[in-house]
Parts: sequence; C-alpha cells; structure tokens
Amino acid sequence: MKVNSIPEKELVAIILYLSLFFMIMAVGLILFFYFSRKKIIQKELEKRDLILAHQKEQLCAVLITQEEERKRIAQDLHDDISSKLNVISLNSYLLTSADLTMADTKEITANIINLTAKALENSRKIAHNLLPPVLEKFGLHAGVEELCEEFESSKSVKVVYQNKIEFDEKDKDKHLHVFRILQELMNNSLRHGKATEISVVFDNVNGVKTCFFKDNGIGFDSKNAENQKGLGMKNIDSRISFLNGTINMNSETGNGFDVIFTF
Repeated sequence: MKVNSIPEKELVAIILYLSLFFMIMAVGLILFFYFSRKKIIQKELEKRDLILAHQKEQLCAVLITQEEERKRIAQDLHDDISSKLNVISLNSYLLTSADLTMADTKEITANIINLTAKALENSRKIAHNLLPPVLEKFGLHAGVEELCEEFESSKSVKVVYQNKIEFDEKDKDKHLHVFRILQELMNNSLRHGKATEISVVFDNVNGVKTCFFKDNGIGFDSKNAENQKGLGMKNIDSRISFLNGTINMNSETGNGFDVIFTF
C-alpha cells in the first residue's frame, strides 16, 4: 500500500508561512499590549494630574481662607481692642491732672473700668472664634450644642440638634474641621438662605459617621456649578478632603438647603 507524502518544498513553505503567521500574531499582540498599557498609563497620569489640580485648588482655598481670617482678626483687634485701649490710655493720663475734682476722677475711673470690661469681652470673643473653649475642653458634641445656642440667641432662627454618635477624644483635630463646616453652613443658612429653621443630626450610617444638615431657607440651584464656587464652599470641600469624607449638597430655589457629609 502506497502512502502519499507532502513534497519537501511544500512542507518547508507551510512551516515558513506558519512561522510568519505566528510572528505577525506575536508582533500584533505585543503592539496591542504596548498601546493598551500606554493608554492605561496615560489615563492614570491624567487622573493623577486631576487629583493634583484638585488638591492645589483646595490648598489655595485654605490659604485664602486663612488670609481672610487673619485680616478679620487684625481688623477686630484694631477696631475693638486697640481703639478701646487708646481711650483707656488717654483716660489714665487724665487722672494725672492736678486740677481734677472728685466727680471728674470718679467719671474717668468709671470710663476706664467700662472700657476695660468691653475690651476683655471682645478679646474673649476673638479667642472664642479662633478655638471655642467648650470644643477644646468637652469635645465636638458640647461645641456644636453651644454653637446652636449661639445661633438661637439671635432670635431669628430655631436650631434642632440631635447626636447619636460617641465621639473619640483622640480625633479632636478632625472634630475642629467638622465644627468649622457646620459653622460655615449655619452662617450661610442665616446670612444667604434667610432660614428660620435649621436641623443638624449626627448618626452612624453603615459604620460611617455622617452629618445631616438641613434648613428651610430660600435655597439656590445646586445644579449650577457657579453656585458652589464661593470661598465658603471651597473651604468646606477642603475640610471634607482633610477628613477623608464625602459631601452631597442638594438645593432648589425656594426649597431650602440639604447637606449630607461623612467624616
């Protein structure tokens, strides 16, 4: 029985064609993985650039906020403290006059005592704004309670506050950021939102510390990005980043303002 065999030349040609095919496939795969990897790296670089740009923007917002705070403190010291101390100094100098009557001495002394008391009170307010003593001594819960009481004392807004979280004293630095966020939100609700009711609730949601903030103010269009570019909002975003948290703001014109942030 005779077996048909493939001619040697044809066999060599088949091997060459197969080798060429596999080489082309290998080069194609190499090129595919090269360009895919290049595209992935490019996307990662773009993502990193976006993160860096966002961090730079947040840092700028923090620096601007700090500078504004310094200006405000300097203005308060100049207007409230320095001016009163100058008047106290003048009154003290008047006490050295030789022709003062008893009534004049009593009046000048009363002025000095009154102005000194006011200067002390204003210096306490400035120090309180820098770092509330209650927050430092008794923690975030007590600090927020006092903050709510201060806003209610204006008689223009009612604040309902609930806390369902145990705050760890080790996280005091983080708690200061949470306090400042609430302070900024409440200031915005009162000053810009014209709110008469504010609600603040701390709760654990799936093991994550969460704050629910709501007011009944005039609201704004939260879908418009321009409404979230103010210094106050940038400052809040930067603090949320420091807390490794998230924030979601929702508002419509005439329907108040809702904020949920984690920390």
